Amino acid sequence: MSKNNFFDNPLLRTRIKTSEVKPKEMIIGYFLAPFCALISNAIFASYLNRYYSDVIGWTDTGKFGNFSALLPMISVIFVVIGNLFVGHLMDNTRTSQGKARPYLLLSAPLVTLAIALLFMTPINLSPKVQMIWIALSYNIYYSIAYPFYYTSHSSMVALSTRDSDKRGLLATFSNASGVAAVGFGASIVIPILLQSYLFVEENGVIDQALSYNNWRNIMVGLCFITALAILLEYYFTRERITEENLKLNIVEKKLPMKQQIGACVKEKYWWLIILYFLLFQFGGLVKNGSMNYYCRWMFDGITSEADAGTAMGILGAIGGIPTAIGMLVAWPIANKLGKQRAVTYGLLLSVLGGLASFINVNNFVIVCIGVVLKGIGSIPAMYVTLALLSDVLDHLEAKNGFRSDGFTMSVYGAIMVGMTGLGNGIINALLSASGYDAMAAVQNDSVKTMLVICYLGVELLCYAVLVVLTSFLKVEKHIEEDHKIIRENQKKAVLAEGREWVDPDEDI
Repeated sequence: MSKNNFFDNPLLRTRIKTSEVKPKEMIIGYFLAPFCALISNAIFASYLNRYYSDVIGWTDTGKFGNFSALLPMISVIFVVIGNLFVGHLMDNTRTSQGKARPYLLLSAPLVTLAIALLFMTPINLSPKVQMIWIALSYNIYYSIAYPFYYTSHSSMVALSTRDSDKRGLLATFSNASGVAAVGFGASIVIPILLQSYLFVEENGVIDQALSYNNWRNIMVGLCFITALAILLEYYFTRERITEENLKLNIVEKKLPMKQQIGACVKEKYWWLIILYFLLFQFGGLVKNGSMNYYCRWMFDGITSEADAGTAMGILGAIGGIPTAIGMLVAWPIANKLGKQRAVTYGLLLSVLGGLASFINVNNFVIVCIGVVLKGIGSIPAMYVTLALLSDVLDHLEAKNGFRSDGFTMSVYGAIMVGMTGLGNGIINALLSASGYDAMAAVQNDSVKTMLVICYLGVELLCYAVLVVLTSFLKVEKHIEEDHKIIRENQKKAVLAEGREWVDPDEDI
């Protein structure tokens, strides 16, 4: 690391000075800041597709063809490439402020610009120009800007500390920020306060021009909140694990991507945790992406956007109760049962409880009951799995002699971001195939069947598969031995160079 490194500037140093994780770091760096930073993406996951379909009209096959189905799915390729690129940069970055946090800082202006471009699609030009704009702005956000933020943000729990208990708490706060962003931002505030503003109805039909202008106004606020929140997260996090080798003057070799991939794909725990995130995220995004359609067209008595917004807000609030309580009980449950067993048993409960919604898919109360029961079971899965992923990364470091954070978190980020496009692409394809008409007073039976499958069925099926997969994810039994091996390897490296060994755990 150069002595004149840009990140040695006092203005760019972390505001976290202690070697141990303290409440300030947990609350600001791992909950409040990421919560605000993730609100915009949570809104996009639930509403961007609706904005495109009902305001821009991209599910109109006569105007756009199959564009709405093809773009999100094709873009997954670029999302994966973008995340792998950021992960590779991280693996070969060493600064006094870590290897992931520098990209948090870089992401602030990138994400802000990308959000603005998403909502500047020219509506008065030809469909061809609109498609080009949407394709470019969509990929600037999901394939370039957001990977810089999300890959580095997701790496912070694993790089924060080796203290398993503190890392578990940080994982709880970090996951809680994402859950809160979805539950509070996308499922409560937006539907209740802004539904009639974002989707303005005139005689029962959406006024596309007025809705378009209102969305652009909301975009300004999202840009400001997101940029400020990312900066806050940068200043109130710290990479203690990255600092270990810097303090010990251990020079880490730059590793080719091939070596990183080889180390990961040979480890069964790596595959299990990656498959977990793949299925969990896919099921959740299909559910969230179809939620606003479901609330608008499936419940008895819902006849307007205002009614749908109220229903979605109530459903989001009721469904969010278990996840809000879960932040308090997730880690005690995991400590009692173990992280792996807590997740497995919880998902099994989710599958059984979620089946209640199928008693009457048009009854708001019954669907809410099923959603709440499913939410209760998913508490451990929502909050402690980043800690399990951190255990897997430590296990890989102990076995291979080097960390695989960059590649692993790029795959993780590609899943978290790419599944949005894949989920929306599938929803759009099914909407078009089933005959969805945004201007209709009532949807046909094919559309209603499709919404039941997407909102209620897909996630339950994913959870059922995950019950089986997570039953084999027993990496926790290696934690103590892994940490002992890692420390011994560091000590050998220092002594081999004739230097005195000093424990790297100290305040800065």
